Amino acid sequence: MSNYGKTLIILSPGFPKDEADSTCLPFPQLFVRKLKELNPSLNIIVLAFQYPYTSSEYKWHDVTVIPFNGKDKGKLKRLMIWKSVWKRLKKIMKENDVSGILNFWLGECALIGKYAAKKYHVKNFTWLLGQDAKKGNRYFSLVKPAAQNLIALSDFLNEEFYRNYKIRVANVIPPGIDKKDFPLQSPQRNIDIMGAGSLIPLKRYDIFIKVVAQLAKKHPAIKAIICGNGPEHVALQEMINARGLSENIQLYGELPRERVLDLMQQSKIFLHPSSYEGFGFVLSEALYAGAHVLSFCRPMNNIFKHHQVVISEAAMIDEVDKILSATVADHSAVLNFSIEETCSKVMSLYD
Repeated sequence: MSNYGKTLIILSPGFPKDEADSTCLPFPQLFVRKLKELNPSLNIIVLAFQYPYTSSEYKWHDVTVIPFNGKDKGKLKRLMIWKSVWKRLKKIMKENDVSGILNFWLGECALIGKYAAKKYHVKNFTWLLGQDAKKGNRYFSLVKPAAQNLIALSDFLNEEFYRNYKIRVANVIPPGIDKKDFPLQSPQRNIDIMGAGSLIPLKRYDIFIKVVAQLAKKHPAIKAIICGNGPEHVALQEMINARGLSENIQLYGELPRERVLDLMQQSKIFLHPSSYEGFGFVLSEALYAGAHVLSFCRPMNNIFKHHQVVISEAAMIDEVDKILSATVADHSAVLNFSIEETCSKVMSLYD
């Protein structure tokens, strides 16, 4: 990959507050960190609109981060943030040889990014990363994106965006994993089922608990864990207690990403009952960790080894039971996309 010696501006709603903040936007931060590692002379400047809650510029893995402390407040505050971002972009453009702007999500960042790129005559791309492809995105009519200026994280998002906005995204670039994040080891698979993600209604961890409840009838010693935090935590714990599953399911809360990856390598199955996923970066991580993955969502048109996509809760129970009942299960690592490949494809757009 080339060492550009130029500046790439990344606009994002949020960004890790420091190098230890591993749970904040896992894939975007991995992408930025790896992009800098592969292109040490590329000057990357991240403008974070809403988070972290500070206005002090800082360095993150040799990347310059400029936060604006928006805190997701109301319209007036948001307009003030936009004004501050625009002023800072003007300064950056004046002081640097800028090769382009990359916006995370089709939202406020895409809006500012589009008009900044137009004013300063630089390339501009917006990466559709999840729910921004859903119907009802108010920024679509404000940004009026062209297909060639969009990147979709998955085939699923490309189809979702076309279904809702009649635009076929020109660039599909899936999230790759960094093999360095997975230490070489052959751990004991002493966790039967694992889940990881925000404990919100969209992720449907109530189904996770129902699946384990059914499987516990045949596999009474079944061990399951869920990593993550969110507003559903109390309700899920109450559901676990009410079904008498406190010995079978544990809620681990929010853990550092390194610990989550370690637990994946100890798990036989990764269960992901979410009703909607832009890609589900965690699915790729679990597959490379050697776990078998079951989900309702298929990110890409091609089928991944060790990934079963099911259409119902009953089918999910059946598939999990087959894996748990198998005499010998294959837990070899499955690599679908590398982060090096992802970075290369994105940077090729700016050549």
